[in-house]
Amino acid sequence: MSNKVQLGKSELYVNPIGLGANAVGGHNLYPNLDEEVGKDLVRTAINNGINFIDTAFSYGPERSEELIAEVVKESGKRNELVIATKVAQKFIDGKTIFDNSPSFLRNEVEKSLKRLQTDYIDLLYIHYPDEETPKDEAVGALKQLKDEGKIRAIGVSNFSPEQLKEANKDGYVDVVQGEYNLFSRSAEINYFPYTTEKQIAFIPYFPLASGLLTGKYTKESTFNDLRNKLSYFQEDVYTQNLEKVEKLRSIANNKGVEVSHIVLAWYLTQEAITAVIPGAKNSDQVLNNLKTLDVRLNNDEIKTIDQIFKA
Repeated sequence: MSNKVQLGKSELYVNPIGLGANAVGGHNLYPNLDEEVGKDLVRTAINNGINFIDTAFSYGPERSEELIAEVVKESGKRNELVIATKVAQKFIDGKTIFDNSPSFLRNEVEKSLKRLQTDYIDLLYIHYPDEETPKDEAVGALKQLKDEGKIRAIGVSNFSPEQLKEANKDGYVDVVQGEYNLFSRSAEINYFPYTTEKQIAFIPYFPLASGLLTGKYTKESTFNDLRNKLSYFQEDVYTQNLEKVEKLRSIANNKGVEVSHIVLAWYLTQEAITAVIPGAKNSDQVLNNLKTLDVRLNNDEIKTIDQIFKA
């Protein structure tokens, strides 16, 4: 098993391959999810050395946290795990509203603690920024919760570079989660210089571009879920993107692994990226993601991958 890595300047140490758990109880995101399959994949992760589990209030909503709590409880390994969750949403008249006000964040953390059946949340993210709350005030509320022992580290997600700087005015932000993958690399310019300088861990979401970077899709593949709306699946660029992914296959074949392992291993060569949290829909995918830890890319391979996806 790989050595654990430190998340930013926090006291959290994680396996660099985590688990993105939006398909565990995320009934609002994926149709026809089986909750037992979801629980089983969390079980598989914990039993095979994955200690970093990423969930959110909005997955379900609420249900992902509840299912993870059941598995964590039965595992008896709560103190070995790093559980990350996210708050910011409230539903009013069928609409989703974002709220970063200190009182709202505090209340949501208390609810999250109950759903997760735990005394503390290892990493608490503000999931989305709102338009009203000064970001340093929002983070200040989390710092109080941290001082009280209710959370161990502070994260923000989907914050613009400017919002991140405001949020980190007092140096309290430990982790940033944002979109980053080989098709979507603007974070290299907009975030990485700042996060690296400030010792903030950057955790990419959509690291496999919702499956497009696994090498498993073809021109004939069709999608009836959230992928329909994503830019890299749109007709005008989809074929070009498939061609780029195909160029990774020879590197993968040489190493006896899959394209997805090459992609995830490449991210972990980036100084700014501490860990990745690929999602999984079943236990086999969890085990498969872990094979990434055995991949070693040399400098030429790192550069080749960089060049393929530069344009």
